[in-house]
Amino acid sequence: MNKREFIKYSSYLVGGTILGNKVSASVPFFSERQKSRRKNGRLTLRFTPYTLQLRHTFTLATSSRTTTPGMLTEIEYDGLTGYGEASMPPYLGESQESAGKFLSLLNLSQFTDPFLLVDILDYVENVMPGNYAAKASIDIAMHDLIGKLVGEPFYRLFGLNRAKAPLTSFTIGLDSPDIIRQKVAEAEPYKILKVKLGRDNDREMVEVVRSLTDKPLCVDVNQGWKDRAYAIEMANWLKEKGVVFLEQPMPKEMKDDIAFLTQKSPMPVIGDEAIQNVGDLIKNRDVYSGINIKLMKCGGLNAAMKMINVARAFNMKVMIGCMTETSCAVTAAAQLSPLVDWCDLDGNLLISNDPFEGLTITEGKVTLPDRPGIGVRKIA
Repeated sequence: MNKREFIKYSSYLVGGTILGNKVSASVPFFSERQKSRRKNGRLTLRFTPYTLQLRHTFTLATSSRTTTPGMLTEIEYDGLTGYGEASMPPYLGESQESAGKFLSLLNLSQFTDPFLLVDILDYVENVMPGNYAAKASIDIAMHDLIGKLVGEPFYRLFGLNRAKAPLTSFTIGLDSPDIIRQKVAEAEPYKILKVKLGRDNDREMVEVVRSLTDKPLCVDVNQGWKDRAYAIEMANWLKEKGVVFLEQPMPKEMKDDIAFLTQKSPMPVIGDEAIQNVGDLIKNRDVYSGINIKLMKCGGLNAAMKMINVARAFNMKVMIGCMTETSCAVTAAAQLSPLVDWCDLDGNLLISNDPFEGLTITEGKVTLPDRPGIGVRKIA
């Protein structure tokens, strides 16, 4: 990286969000009534393990599961509560036990001003390395709390127009043809479908979906392809089938092969498992055409905004995605949706025990709730 590139992405990293030190230190747009709510209380953290029940067995190239372990968090201040969530699919290496251990170490009661978000998140980051999903649960709850204290949806505090949110895809996991047909029927409201590939039935999966719909497709291989020649052959075949981008086609360690595929592919190649945070993004900027940002991977909204700004500095495509999550985390991620090229925000629709109400999908498009904070309501 040359000096000019370093200065360019560094300026985006520190200057592209209202959560940077300059603005969060003063928050000049607060009314006198809103300022009066900033009392001398303290932040109170609560957290509860929660297991997400999936509507269908969720099958990827390398694994299957029917549940996802999670942790629900609440941060209270001045009579208001911000909601957060950690969702921890196995590949992240986190669990309810590890999240509980990390959250137990936090002493948020030392903070009497929730608007000092940079200080609070710096403290959370430095308590223990890793634990990104657990950290995301704090970040999300803090954004929700601050929005409620101000009385505004957080997308407005980011300066974003919710009308610019893009279409979101609906995920069709690896399965038998009969179940695939059922899933495609369930995805009728969506204008773009994400098809999981990476086993020995890739062409069959796509052909079954294509026999039912002519909607645009994107495919997610979850590191399932191991051969460069096969990957290039499939990329060209998938382009003919109306696929618009290819996500994490090969194991993240095969950087040279992925970079070669990116050069030869007729569609963008998006990094997911390979890119967790800003550091990974910088290291892989010449390997992929774009990135899939997930709050559970990077640690929350603050980190996600930084990744968006750095990716744009490198002229990369950006998708905002999710794990299997409740409407809490999915709606939090959707706050950034007006900034991205694609959304994959259907994780809440894949579970049967969502305790929150949040974003909705209107004709395939993300619709953010016009409520303070991240806009969710607890319903269970």
